Amino acid sequence: MADYLYGINPISEALLGEGREPLELLVVSGERNNRLDDLVAQAKKNRLKINHFERRELDRLAGHTRHQGVLLALTPFKYINFEELLRSWRSSGETAFFLLLDGITDPHNFGAILRSAEVAGCRAVIVAKDRSCPVTAVVEKTAAGALSHLPLCQVTNLSRTIDELKSTGIWCYGLAGDEGAQDLFSVDLQGDLALVVGSEGKGLRQNIRNHCDALLSIPMAGEINSLNASVAAGIALFEVVRQNR
Repeated sequence: MADYLYGINPISEALLGEGREPLELLVVSGERNNRLDDLVAQAKKNRLKINHFERRELDRLAGHTRHQGVLLALTPFKYINFEELLRSWRSSGETAFFLLLDGITDPHNFGAILRSAEVAGCRAVIVAKDRSCPVTAVVEKTAAGALSHLPLCQVTNLSRTIDELKSTGIWCYGLAGDEGAQDLFSVDLQGDLALVVGSEGKGLRQNIRNHCDALLSIPMAGEINSLNASVAAGIALFEVVRQNR
């Protein structure tokens, strides 16, 4: 069964990327604008099948009315294998830069994190099979096409995965708000590394903390002492980018 992606920008990125195979473009009948016409032209250039539907049928398939008059049918999402991910990194000769997510369950947060990770140049995002948000249309829309360019890996045991990354020489830093955590902006984040971000409410599980090389915290100046998970991830990702420029 095909998955549906909605929204003009995410669909355009999906047609440009090397992710899932596009199967069919579903366009609203009788409504036109320049952005929609450009997308249809892009689909024709890719020799993609195009069909027109009444808006109420697109509403039914998308499950809402916020699809901008277009859906893209895609093959079901496939996660990259962890061993394949490591082989790809080793053969590239590039610096390792991975993001691990421990218990992100909100689709908007998940999508926003994926978008930040792709823009920051992460090689891949790694999630656990349990306690993680699946890839849904909401995730892909919020990610704004990031999954067309960013590998997503699903593993059974996140703590074991951290140990395997460490065994290859990759430093694993957990993002936490603890008093004992080191200031994010004072730690050397150059070289092969992975960032580990916890859930929206509880943060990193204790077992995951224990497997990290170190814990990092974002200094707070206000009365509120926590950040949204996607915001915290974005700050940490781009501190890595800053240090490695």
